[in-house]
Amino acid sequence: MYPGFLPHWKRQAFREIRVGCGGGGSGASLHDWEYSLAGEEGPSQFGFVGFAALGVRRPLRFLAHKLDLQESQIAELARILDEIKTERAQAAVDHRRAISAFADAIESEVFDEAKANAGAQVRLQSADRLRGAVLTALSRLHKMLDPQQRSRLAYLIRTGTLSI
Repeated sequence: MYPGFLPHWKRQAFREIRVGCGGGGSGASLHDWEYSLAGEEGPSQFGFVGFAALGVRRPLRFLAHKLDLQESQIAELARILDEIKTERAQAAVDHRRAISAFADAIESEVFDEAKANAGAQVRLQSADRLRGAVLTALSRLHKMLDPQQRSRLAYLIRTGTLSI
């Protein structure tokens, strides 16, 4: 057997093991259990592992550790991240609406410019709301952090470790 295949084989074997008591088990695989230990959402909960599955806890813990935040700062940062997460989710919904409007405009016998303009307008409004939310979040972060924490946050943004 090719040695490079062993990690793949082990991952597949672990996915088959069920965690739980008795024969029925809980239906969660060992792989999903490892995700829950790491504080992340597993693939069985959303059907995929991606940006949307990360939630707020992971960036909150990362920033609390990197910036040495106090308890009051952590609570405020959690509120800020929750608002940004909500705005990004709404932007994703708006993006799907715009795509649907573009598809409807193209689908008819004659190009429907009104539907295409409506889709483009939805995109513009969504981008404007998201821009406002990011600027508000950055302003609140600036007020909350002390100068040393601000310089660390700026470094994380500049190096690409943290994206906004």
